[in-house]
Amino acid sequence: MKVDRRSFLGLGLGAVAGIAISPVGAKLTDDSSIWTQNWPWTPVPPDGKISYDQSVCSLCPGTCGITVRKIDGRPVKIEGHDTYPVNKGGACLHGIAGLQYLYDPCRVKTPLKKINDRFEPISWKEAIALAAGHLGRIRKNDQTHTLACITDTDQGSVAGLFNHFMTAFGSPNHFSTPTLESWLALTAQTLHGKGHTLGFDLDNADFILSFGAGIIEGWGSPVACFKANASRKKRKAKLYQIEHRLSTTAAAADRWIPVTPGTEADLAMAMCGVLLTENLFDPEFAAGFKGGFNRFNAMVQQKYPVEQVAAATGISAADIKKIAIAFAGAKMPVAIPGKGRGDGAQSLKEFAAVHTLNCLTGNINKKGGTFIKSVHDYLTFPAPVQDAAAKDGTGTAKLAASFQELLANINQADDPLVSALLVYNANPCYTLNDPSQTRAAFEKIPFVVNFSSFMDETAMASDLILPVSTFLERLEDVPSRAGLANSVVGLTRPVVDPVFDTSSAGDAVIQLAKTLGGAVAQSFPWDNYQECLEDVATDVWEDLSSDGYALIAEGPPFGRVETSFAFLSDNPETIHPRGDYDLTLVPIDNMRLPGTVPAASPFAIKTVSDRVLKGKDICVEINPASANGLTDGGFATLTTPTGSVKVRVNFNEGIMPGVIGMVKGLGHTFDNKYVSGKGINIHELISPVIEPGSGLDAACGITAAISKA
Repeated sequence: MKVDRRSFLGLGLGAVAGIAISPVGAKLTDDSSIWTQNWPWTPVPPDGKISYDQSVCSLCPGTCGITVRKIDGRPVKIEGHDTYPVNKGGACLHGIAGLQYLYDPCRVKTPLKKINDRFEPISWKEAIALAAGHLGRIRKNDQTHTLACITDTDQGSVAGLFNHFMTAFGSPNHFSTPTLESWLALTAQTLHGKGHTLGFDLDNADFILSFGAGIIEGWGSPVACFKANASRKKRKAKLYQIEHRLSTTAAAADRWIPVTPGTEADLAMAMCGVLLTENLFDPEFAAGFKGGFNRFNAMVQQKYPVEQVAAATGISAADIKKIAIAFAGAKMPVAIPGKGRGDGAQSLKEFAAVHTLNCLTGNINKKGGTFIKSVHDYLTFPAPVQDAAAKDGTGTAKLAASFQELLANINQADDPLVSALLVYNANPCYTLNDPSQTRAAFEKIPFVVNFSSFMDETAMASDLILPVSTFLERLEDVPSRAGLANSVVGLTRPVVDPVFDTSSAGDAVIQLAKTLGGAVAQSFPWDNYQECLEDVATDVWEDLSSDGYALIAEGPPFGRVETSFAFLSDNPETIHPRGDYDLTLVPIDNMRLPGTVPAASPFAIKTVSDRVLKGKDICVEINPASANGLTDGGFATLTTPTGSVKVRVNFNEGIMPGVIGMVKGLGHTFDNKYVSGKGINIHELISPVIEPGSGLDAACGITAAISKA
């Protein structure tokens, strides 16, 4: 990875790139090399012929191009691909350690069937026949609408195949996990119409107003954000970080603005009010406004007066006005939403209010601004063949607006609401708030099929596991996500044959459809996934196959964008932390600990500070002013409305009084001695709050109490 001194200083503020090239990082890497040689499950290749393969990492939404170094055909090292347009040679900790996932002890090595709460290996033929048998009975009983599916994203050909399968089968109930990209798309669709999403030109913006976005802690495409932040000083661009905690991003910002958790949406609305009152908004914005500009203005002035919002947020009225005016006065301002990494529980109201600031300045679809883009449309699936059962099923109403809402509905129903569930590359039994309720819902679903590479919490709650090859073993298109200004689709190529008896999810879905027969099989004319990908991605396949990526044109030059703020004009409810305790527990995103699939690698776990994880004990951050008899490094009992746990105390004057912080990504319960049994899953302590209007969980915290253990 090529990083100059200026970039290193920027990357080093939280950054995994610093780990890769600093003296401490070199020692850590050396220690890790010695350490990993003792793992019986990691092969050590002999000397031999050196070769390089180019691919794309899909471990996180960053979608970075990578170069894989091989010795006699065996991959031994991963680096960033110098010319890939997303990361331009950079690589994060997880990408560098990606080889560990090939031999991870939690790899699902063969199809598994649950028998009496134990998993037994079966053949692929038996597994596909078992799944087809269950789904066939659902179709025979005219209950096609009771099949549900959740995938990690709704973008790309694999998610498209699952959606194609659901439509051919006869169910409208395809869901995706909440991600930053899904929130941005929902925001754009709410304000600008269907088929849109948002991107941010952080590389050229001269004023970044971040509402808690961890720009150097994993927000968006991490390496792209590292590089944009590293160039900020040279460009004399300002970064204001609005956040309840002095995070790494806040420490690197020109100004940290502490804010009471749960009041960010109100703050953004009050700032909109300042721009409207001071006549600092772009007149073209008003001209492109649908649904009553004056109505929106009146609502903001009435419901969000600066003095009232100042009392709620803890930010003075004078500061709110100054920040809003400074933002509007910049040449290329960008306001970005999404606390931490921006995934998981967020608020549509907050996203919409923050994006309204961008609209008011008029810095839309311009260099250094916010791009209202078309959702990726490079794939063209044929219309599925639907028989009468499929037409009836897809004609029914969707069971819920989101997967979180579906789980709540399942738990409230007396009879099974869902007959079968397909899960791909998602771990809702770990990542969603109050996973006990997720597990309870899974127990009420008669048949759960999990397309998974690893034995995680959701795989353990499934009835059948179909093992998926890792990103180093499979072919797949990987569209860029997570708020990038440009749209890129990359190609993950197999750099090694599957180590175990695994398959691509695309091939598994195609075989399942063919085994079901009838109209479902007719909807899948391809013999295998590669044939399908070449067919549905025909417009970009030449670039994908030759260059490894394709730039997706966004159409003609952007003109004036029409905007409707009917959603905000109705003044949707602001979601505040639930409960009656005096303190507020909030999640912390740590770059070293991914909060989604897959779990952290053993190498990543080794890099976690002992102020986050001490042995197997998780540490919580608390301001000494709120400690109330606690001792730094001592044990305490943390209580929320969902339960109590034992934690260690980490005094931190950089977190607001009244707030307790706990990292996400720990507390796994599956069998992996390197990752599991360490710390606590913070989601176990937070109950979901479904936001009206989005149907998604918006609980970014919960009230709490803490006392000496």
